[in-house]
Amino acid sequence: MKKTSTRLADGRELIYYDLRDDTVRDAVDHRPLERTHTTSEIRRDPLLGDQVAIASHRQGRTYHPPADQCPLCPTEGDRLSEIPDSSYDVVVFENRFPSLAGDSGRCEVVCFTSDHDASFASLGEEQARLVLDAWTDRTSELSHLPSVEQVFCFENRGEEIGVTLGHPHGQIYAYPFTTPRTALMLRSLAAHKEATGGQNLFDAVLERELADDRIVLEGEHWVAFVPYAAHWPYEVHLYPKRRVPDLLGLDEAARSEFPKVYLELLRRFDRIFGEGEPPTPYIAAWHQAPFGTLEEFEGVTRDDFALHLELFTIRRTSGKLKFLAGSESGMSVFINDIRPETAAERLREVAS
Repeated sequence: MKKTSTRLADGRELIYYDLRDDTVRDAVDHRPLERTHTTSEIRRDPLLGDQVAIASHRQGRTYHPPADQCPLCPTEGDRLSEIPDSSYDVVVFENRFPSLAGDSGRCEVVCFTSDHDASFASLGEEQARLVLDAWTDRTSELSHLPSVEQVFCFENRGEEIGVTLGHPHGQIYAYPFTTPRTALMLRSLAAHKEATGGQNLFDAVLERELADDRIVLEGEHWVAFVPYAAHWPYEVHLYPKRRVPDLLGLDEAARSEFPKVYLELLRRFDRIFGEGEPPTPYIAAWHQAPFGTLEEFEGVTRDDFALHLELFTIRRTSGKLKFLAGSESGMSVFINDIRPETAAERLREVAS
């Protein structure tokens, strides 16, 4: 992998990740852009104790442009985009309309391929590995920023999810705090560790799932399963079998196997609802240990956390979505329309 860092016309950082070491990246962004100005701020909810990002400047962000005006495609002739070069393998750049910025963190866009009509599931294994390497590199770099406490790599796919740019891409949020969902996991870790005399909750969960009937697919170094208490109609958690706190902790064997396992999982998601159905909308979310202090979670260290990816769709059956209504949105109590065992069976049935 070759990494080349450059700057866009408004000063934002852009990084090329190339498969070939002899690739030259010297294209210049010729757009007449002024430096970006954001209004991001973090406010704490005194009742719930969580944080809310206020980012009113995002109202003007690009919204469903025609394919020939996609800002994530390479620059071509007079059509100038966010990527100055005429081609690329993987690109990461600072979001022009970030939810988090400055002392409030950082937001980046990850373009998985220059092919506008592709998807992550259609990538080859070498390209998918390059994306993994880019995620890992960005996790490392962002963790060193003084304002960053947790790094979150994710992909939103599909208009039903709220995606406004059709090009295959994901995002990275670098938060200045530990997110509420991660904090819940850390509290559960601490409670389990105390109650069991030091045992690890993630290890216990993985041991239980490996012995149950909700395994979707399994490799030598990775295992994917529908969790016992799945929140979503089709939800799969992907774990490395050797517990590591973040992407940086994966060894070469796990990195090499990841593309094959993950691509197969994504392709199965696209086959859940049968032939002729539109691509399955999904969210793919990496959960990594925070880089900040864990003092409030007594007895827990970063090494107690288990890196994993959670993949889920909001489509519950053909043509129908799972909406977060009163119980889910108002009380955070999910009601799942599909038994996790049934979901796992379906995901095994559609193996390629």
